[in-house]
Amino acid sequence: MDIIFIRDLRVETLIGVYPHERQQRRILLLDLELGTDIRPAAASDRLDDTLDYQAVTRRLVEFAAASNYQLVETLGERMADLVLREFAALWLRLTVRKPGAVREAGEVGVTIERGRRNPA
Repeated sequence: MDIIFIRDLRVETLIGVYPHERQQRRILLLDLELGTDIRPAAASDRLDDTLDYQAVTRRLVEFAAASNYQLVETLGERMADLVLREFAALWLRLTVRKPGAVREAGEVGVTIERGRRNPA
């Protein structure tokens, strides 16, 4: 399986459990790995034959902007489901990072892995 990746994608959303977090939107950082077979695209040199990372990026930015979840776990799970459904990735690993959420840490977050990395 081949992997198409997106690193340090900045999305803006309203997220948090505590009242002070609900007062303004914040930037989250996403890292995404998408499992696919790139051989058809490599042979044809056509965007239609691969996962379009620009389209995935636009969709995730749009989704985050419209979201209003309390937990990064919920946002991450919804994003993972969206990518698998709308872009037909076989497998994904999505990390959602929330900088500044805990004073003692640079970032906190969650990593979600879904699908089958090595399909039979």
